[in-house]
Amino acid sequence: MRYFTLLACSLLLTLTVGCKEEPKETAQVVRPIKFEKVGLMGGGKKRTFSGTARTNKIINLSFRGQGILTELNIKIGQHVKKGELLGRLDNVQNRLNYETAIATLTSNTSEMNTAKLNLDRNRILYEKGSASLSDFETAKNSYTTAQSGYESAKRTVAIQKDQINYGYLYAPEDGTISAVNVEVDENIGSGKVVGVLNSGVRMEIALGLPESVINQVSEGMKASVSFSTLGDTSFTGTVTELSPAVDANTATYPSRITIDNPADEIKSGMAANVTFNLGAEADHKPLPLVPAQAVGEDSNGNFVFLVNQEGDKATVSKHPVTVGELTSEGFAITQGLSEGQLIATAGLQTLLDGQQVSLDQ
Repeated sequence: MRYFTLLACSLLLTLTVGCKEEPKETAQVVRPIKFEKVGLMGGGKKRTFSGTARTNKIINLSFRGQGILTELNIKIGQHVKKGELLGRLDNVQNRLNYETAIATLTSNTSEMNTAKLNLDRNRILYEKGSASLSDFETAKNSYTTAQSGYESAKRTVAIQKDQINYGYLYAPEDGTISAVNVEVDENIGSGKVVGVLNSGVRMEIALGLPESVINQVSEGMKASVSFSTLGDTSFTGTVTELSPAVDANTATYPSRITIDNPADEIKSGMAANVTFNLGAEADHKPLPLVPAQAVGEDSNGNFVFLVNQEGDKATVSKHPVTVGELTSEGFAITQGLSEGQLIATAGLQTLLDGQQVSLDQ
């Protein structure tokens, strides 16, 4: 009986082991990734920046004197000629000073003439021996003093006359009035801007360039200029000014583009779009450029994940690179990459060297 029990247990154990299923092989997970083709820094890329149209010569009009504005002959859009009277101050105080200077000059002229007659008389008497040397020297000194007073009074008259003239504002150049900042009967201080005169013969675009492209732009470089208010009409321009220093207020480099083929429709103050073909003008070999998020870093330095395609399959491989400057578009790569290679652009921290992936467009 005991024998049959042991035999039954052995058969049951054999059946249990024999019926156990073999473990199935786990399927490999293929992860989708974002990828991008490596381009060149400035290589054939067009960059567009905003600017403002203006004439190449803008003059702030102001009086050199001060006083109450009694006459103003300008208005916005008015065309003026060089030498045309634009405004006048009351000049009351300057005229009083001028009259005082004239009176002083008249008095000093009389004193000088009297001193001259006295000097001539003492010279004759001294030569005849009828006057002492001391009397002659005294007369000569008196004349010298009177002459100095006369010259000083004459200069004062000239200065006061200029002060009166400073109360008149004349157009320094031919041009068009673009702004008027004062009204008649205002008390105007010396140097206060009363209006703005556009007197240039060329139209320019004033704009600021970021540091990422400033070294790729040079004087004489061509650009395309367009205005949203003028529809599809485009113009060509030439870079005529590049500041060597950044503007602290805008963190950009002030620049000027002169329009080669201006039109009457372009007005000062219009918003403009200036497009540079940086790749066509770059005078240095452009470097590969990759998005900042595509570059990782470990104990060995910086790296990217290259995407390798073999038929329908794709894998990634960890690849060391040397990074250069960081621009608004990403890192310039000085070593390790070339144009046209494919790189992963997201999720670097979860990728493994040699991992199979699918390419997500």
